[in-house]
Formats: sequence, C-alpha cells, structure tokens
Amino acid sequence: MFISLLHLLPPLLLLSLLPLSLSLPKGTLINCGAAVKSEIDAREWLPDTSFVSAGTPRNLTTPGLVPILSTARSFPNNPHRKFCYTVQVYRKAKYMVRTTYYYYGNGSPPVFDQIVDGTIWAVVNTTEDYANGLSSYYEGVFLAQGKTMSVCLGSNNYTKSDPFISALEFVILEDSLYNSTDFKSYGLSLVSRNSFGYIGSIIRYPDDQFDRFWAPFEEHNTMIPINVSNSNASVSGMWNMPPLKVFERKLTTGKTEAMELNWPPGSVPESNYYIALYFASGESTGSRVLNISINGIPYYKDLDVKPEGLVVYAARWPLSGSTRITLTSSAGSSGGALINAGEVFDVLPLGGTTLTRDVIALQRVKQSLLNPPPDWNGDPCFPRQYSWTGITCSPGPRVRVVTLNLTNTGLSGSLSPNIANMTALSNVLLGKNNFTGPIPDLSSLKLLEKLHLEDNHFSGNIPSSLGSIDRLHELFLQNNNLTGEVPDSLIRKSGLDLRTSGNSFSAQPPS
Repeated sequence: MFISLLHLLPPLLLLSLLPLSLSLPKGTLINCGAAVKSEIDAREWLPDTSFVSAGTPRNLTTPGLVPILSTARSFPNNPHRKFCYTVQVYRKAKYMVRTTYYYYGNGSPPVFDQIVDGTIWAVVNTTEDYANGLSSYYEGVFLAQGKTMSVCLGSNNYTKSDPFISALEFVILEDSLYNSTDFKSYGLSLVSRNSFGYIGSIIRYPDDQFDRFWAPFEEHNTMIPINVSNSNASVSGMWNMPPLKVFERKLTTGKTEAMELNWPPGSVPESNYYIALYFASGESTGSRVLNISINGIPYYKDLDVKPEGLVVYAARWPLSGSTRITLTSSAGSSGGALINAGEVFDVLPLGGTTLTRDVIALQRVKQSLLNPPPDWNGDPCFPRQYSWTGITCSPGPRVRVVTLNLTNTGLSGSLSPNIANMTALSNVLLGKNNFTGPIPDLSSLKLLEKLHLEDNHFSGNIPSSLGSIDRLHELFLQNNNLTGEVPDSLIRKSGLDLRTSGNSFSAQPPS
C-alpha cells in the first residue's frame, strides 16, 4: 500500500534570502592507497595508512586520472570477512559518507558488499561504469552513534577477485538536513540526485557547500523542452539547502502538456524511499500550480510554485521497480509543468550493534596482540555474516560475544585483563598460539565453561580464582611456562577436565 507522509511533516519550506556560506566542507577525506597527504581543490586529502590495518596499496598508471583515482587499496578475497576503515567522528553528528571506486585491473571488476558500522549499505558493482571508462561513487547519510565510524568492504560470493576502494569521504552535515529521518534507526542511501534540464559536469562544491553531487539529467528527457531561467532563488534557508545552481535551469512543458519523468532511472528494489522535489518558477508574475503523482498515486495536489522556490518531500514512500513521476498544471495555472531538481534515497534500516561493553573489551584485547586478525575492525557481531574471525555472538536484541575461538591462528602478545569484562563468554579457546605473560583473573566470567590456553608461552602462577567459576569443566593449560603450584581449588573441583603437563610447577598435581 502506498502511503504519503507529507501530511505528517512540514510539506513546504520557502527559500530565504540569506547569503550562501562558501566555507570548506568539514570532515575527513581519505585518498585510499596514497602514501602522502595532498591538496586537491583547496581541500586536504589524507593517506589511508592511519585508518586501515589491512590491504595492499595500488598505484594506477592510467594517464589523465584525477589525483584521487590514481591510487587504490585492495583487500584479500576472503569470503565473509570484512576489512574496515575506522574514522574519528563527532558523536551524534550527521555525516554524508561517500565512497569512490575506479577499477585498476583487467577483466570484470569485483562485486562486493559495502558496510557502514554494522549495516550492509550497498552491493558495490562498478562493471557498467568501468566498461565506459568511468569511476563509481556511493553516497549515504548516517548518524555517528559513537566516537568512530567504520566503512568496511566485505567479500561475498558474487565474484572471486579482490575488493578495492579509491577514496572515502566523511563530511559533516547541518542538523536540519534530511532531519525527517530517524537516524537512530535508519540511514539514507542515495539512489539519485539530479538537476533537471542541466547540461554540464556534476554540480558540487563550491556550488553545494557540503559537496553533494547533483548530476545532469537532460539526456534522459530529450523529448521534454528545456527552458533556461534566470533564478532569483537564494537557498541557505531552504529544506536540505540545495545549491543555487540547480535553479538556473528547469524542465518545463506547455500549459496543457503533462510532464512524465522516468526517475530515478532504472529499477529500484522494493523498499521505502525518501523523495524530495525542488521547484522555482523564476517568474515575477503569474502563478504555477502543479499536481504531482508517482506511479499514478497522488503525491501532492495544487502545489503553488513560488518564484523564490520550494520543496516537497516524503520521508517514507514505497517504491518497487521502475518509477514514473507525472506533473500536470492545475486549472488556473499561469504556465505548464516544471521541475528543477530532485533527490531519492533508500531509507535503510540500520543493523544491530554489539553491546558496548564487549566492544570496548575486544578493542583492549586487540591492542594487547602484536598481530590481531586483520578483520578485527568495525562492529564485532554485525552484520551477522561478517562477524569477526573467532567471534560467536548471541541471538536476540542484546547482542553479546559468547565465544572467542582463535585456536592455532599464529597470534602473539599478551592476553588483556579486559577479557574479563566480556561476562557472557562461555568459551575462550586460544590454544596453539604464542601468547606470553600471565593468565589474567577471569573470575568474573561466571558463564565460562571451557578455557583452552594450551601450547602457548603463558608464565606466572595459575590464578586460584579459576576454581570459583562453577560452570568451568575444561581447563587446558599444558605446554606453557607456568610456575608455582596448581591451586587446590582446581585440583578438588568436581567434574573439571584439568590438563597441566609440560609446565614448570614446583609440585606436580596428582594424576
């Protein structure tokens, strides 16, 4: 069922006459694969080495590439493993996130998942653009839930070649932008943003102060007459703050003709979409009054288009397949249908998040390792098919880490005492690695059933507090460098499979 939310939200916002700020967009720009920082169009692009811990940098030799496309970073094609960029952000700030891809190899480009925090954002498929010698970009709007945000690339079973990325941008948006969306539960994934009737290169910064891309659309509508207007619009007070340049041209028809736009181009999957349409008559006399429908469903009736401009939007409008927008002039209108610009976003339900306590503990465990698993970035448990190597997570709404299994993975370093904060753990399996240092106090892990630390280099005493864990029934400590004595609390513990051979105890426990 099609439901318009226009009646629940302010449908119209008029343009104000405030001046447009031309300050540089604020955020973090990452030139993936680059070794040094660079300045491009007066903006600083950073090398990616401090944001990512895996992958291989690539230098492209294609002549004439713009700087951010001349390098890339690729990642191993390891199915159901994700590799993440982690960026410091301002908590509760709203960010435009944009990824750019320009394939550097031969044959068909890889197809892979793109993930933001714990949510699968999009399937990256650059095949068509690559065939035409073009780069591809994906853009979304997301709220920073914490002090960092992650963008990850995940290998799936779509293709067998390595995922890659050319550039990554985080740009802070003003609070008013797209604020009809509940960003605690949803993100916005851009489908199309077009300046109708415009001919030329993509409109972006400095025309758009947030460096959003407004693509030309004229080539899709050659049968619709184009009217060039001198706009009196000023946009800084307008909903979503579109650039003034999108109002300089418009698509228009004769008074008795309907305008039909197949927009967004192509077919869209069944979902709810945020749709915003922008209008400015640019006329000092008369009044343009429009009726708008989407796939035959009324979207807005008797829209009085002002010379200074306005926008109508729906926060959650169901679409599926191809989309046709029809605009007709109402009785009494001084002219035909018109439109200047539009935006369509998929309203993306956010994935889950791992309990913060467990995330912090795992980060401390990671810091104590000299060679942590390369995919230990982003959310540990989400998306579910991309949980961290060695991690098993609980079902349900309050997601905890219940198993840590890194047996025989070549790890070295110490075992952080913060592991004891992961109080839902039932199994800790770290045997056959190169851990050194003491065994931390794990008595807070009341649900722990199996603790396997065999064939490592742990030293010091066995914590007697392990005997207080009622559920513990397997304790494998053989072949380490442990000293002292085996605590009586473990020797006498009923039902415990205790293995301690191959250590340097002052007194061997009874067999």
